[in-house]
Amino acid sequence: MRIVVTGANGQLGQDVIKQLGAKHEVHGLGREQLDITNETQCLEVLKALKPEVIIHSAAYTAVDLAETEEAIAYRVNADGTKNLAVAAESIGAKFCYISTDYVFDGTAKSAYRENDDTNPQSVYGKSKRAGEQHVESLSSKYFIVRTSWVYGIYGTNFVKTMLNLAQTRDSLKVVSDQYGSPTYTVDLALFLEQLVQTELYGIYHASNSGVCSWYDFACAIFEESGVKIKVDPCTTEEFPRPAPRPRNSAIEHEAIRANGFEDLRPWREGLRAFLKELGESKDENR
Repeated sequence: MRIVVTGANGQLGQDVIKQLGAKHEVHGLGREQLDITNETQCLEVLKALKPEVIIHSAAYTAVDLAETEEAIAYRVNADGTKNLAVAAESIGAKFCYISTDYVFDGTAKSAYRENDDTNPQSVYGKSKRAGEQHVESLSSKYFIVRTSWVYGIYGTNFVKTMLNLAQTRDSLKVVSDQYGSPTYTVDLALFLEQLVQTELYGIYHASNSGVCSWYDFACAIFEESGVKIKVDPCTTEEFPRPAPRPRNSAIEHEAIRANGFEDLRPWREGLRAFLKELGESKDENR
């Protein structure tokens, strides 16, 4: 397939390009190659490349900064997505939009299903939900893939932050009252590859399977890495942030199962694979 990936320099975008590039004709577009907020440019670039699929992973993801940069967050996450959806539709391409657990308010007692009501509480979540609504109304061949707690070899993320902090500290406090599903970019990229080759359109929740708290996740990172450090649980209130975080952002994978896809492996297995990849990349750079 001929596939365009936006956000080519991002954490997920780089792994999507790497995983899909071996089997497909993949064009990765970063900000230099495509300004998604420029409607005319979106049309021109996509008409020239004529992809069968667009995987739209470009986004404004600075969750806390978005609270004060609302206009920029909406310009990228809502308007940019709208521009791409219109361009995709004009060339008959499938459109796969990467969305987020932040479209939910986090008050549910169980994991969120694809058709549960959204109620974003942060500017970031609201702007991503606005992007979803554009996709639903403008694209006739769309996949909306909501994911959560993403980490991978590229960019900064929770796993790398924990390992870095452990080098200079004897103990850490980590929030234990927020729950979700960690997602390894490689596993997500491989699912996206399966998904975009079908015509099973709609909304999907995709993360590594299983649920944990940030505290559980941190403990697992250190256990799997063989790092000795004292980790203490703490509450959300002890770590105030500008943007509200969903207390529960666990996502149920009903659409994956209903459509016969293989579910993503358990989060701890994904973590193990990532730590192996991280170790190998450090060895290569020595």
